[in-house]
Amino acid sequence: MKRLRALHVPTLLALTAALGCSVGEGEGRIVSERLHIKDCWTGPLDLVPDFFAADPYREETLQIRIQRGDTNEDKTDGMLILIRDLQSVRAQVGEPIDVGLPAGVAPPGTSPAAKPNEKPASAKVSLSLYMNDTCHGLNATVHSLSGNITFASLFSGDPNEENGEERLTKADFTADFADPREVLEVDDPSTIISTIRGSFSFYFQRGQPAQPFQ
Repeated sequence: MKRLRALHVPTLLALTAALGCSVGEGEGRIVSERLHIKDCWTGPLDLVPDFFAADPYREETLQIRIQRGDTNEDKTDGMLILIRDLQSVRAQVGEPIDVGLPAGVAPPGTSPAAKPNEKPASAKVSLSLYMNDTCHGLNATVHSLSGNITFASLFSGDPNEENGEERLTKADFTADFADPREVLEVDDPSTIISTIRGSFSFYFQRGQPAQPFQ
């Protein structure tokens, strides 16, 4: 993914190129009173997604993709949610869970926890909002720095799961997002940090997605 390579660090998001995943029917909303993406967008956001995909790996990690349409993420707007310790997070269903930067995502030469309002890279859950349709090829991704997500239900991670309740993922979140490189460039980070709220609910359905992750 070019926008993460620009940060010169590896990321677990690359796993999706090699893993099977599944599209499920669902509903969700992602909103912000003021979304800031440098050189592209500063204003309200109301993303009404209609595509929901879940990608489990050995019942250990889970990546969720929520977006407009079933095209590749580099051609649309949406959000990636990476859960690094799936079973631990499932044990906290109903409780707010801190979110932070994706593993390894940080400006070159800095620690992912360099800013007081940033969670360490060991956060169990991270969120990344991409606006690749709106911003047309710019580095249009912002990452969760802090905030929390609460799962009312979370897919077990077993692709062969037969229990319908165990296939349901339902959550809501409120988090602060920014490009971590830009946070270091400004005197007042509050001017470029976006508070984003969202909710989503969908059932895992085994099978190939309409479009593969890239």
